[in-house]
Amino acid sequence: MRALVISSVIGALALSGCQSMNTGTGTGGIRDYDKTAIGAGLGALAGYGLSRSNANSSAQNNRAAAIGAIVGAAGGLYLDKKEQKLRQQMAGTGVEVNRNSDGSVGLVMPGNITFATNSATISPSFYTTLNKVAQTLTEDNKSAILVTGYTDSTGNDSINIPLSQNRANSVARYLIQKGVPSSRVNAEGQGSANPIASNSTEAGKQQNRRVEISIYEAK
Repeated sequence: MRALVISSVIGALALSGCQSMNTGTGTGGIRDYDKTAIGAGLGALAGYGLSRSNANSSAQNNRAAAIGAIVGAAGGLYLDKKEQKLRQQMAGTGVEVNRNSDGSVGLVMPGNITFATNSATISPSFYTTLNKVAQTLTEDNKSAILVTGYTDSTGNDSINIPLSQNRANSVARYLIQKGVPSSRVNAEGQGSANPIASNSTEAGKQQNRRVEISIYEAK
């Protein structure tokens, strides 16, 4: 699998010429870049990296690597369109839409609108928002999805990692039930890792209790 991913990266970068630039004039003010290189090269690397960090099972590890290996070379343009539509759909929902450093489209779903405290059951009020996400992802079934759960720093890894994993699993299962192919979805729990705000305040903890969805193009 590692050889497959590395071959995918090398081939994609060779085809794209590995050009990059930072003009600040990309879609929505996002930096511009060589979308072929990002879509194929970094996507494949990301998939392999996820397969190494995901400790759920060998099957899920293989699925994450496969997602990385099949990220499309034209992913940039495809994801531009997904990002634009998701920004429109998520307006006013509390979900943040951004572009990740690896070129994927990222959705940040804070815990206050997705789950009750210490629960992995999706809040019924959030179904409508997830339905919109699923609708966009199933329009062409070309999206590869990574769902990542996070907690704040309260407690320890023995509590936080399983809770974050269960929350990621809940979102992943819901998207699959709504038609996203299970072969294109992977879920992982990172516990309190990678905070996006300070854990010294309640407001910061609320931001860190989140589920993130990263969207790649798959073929």
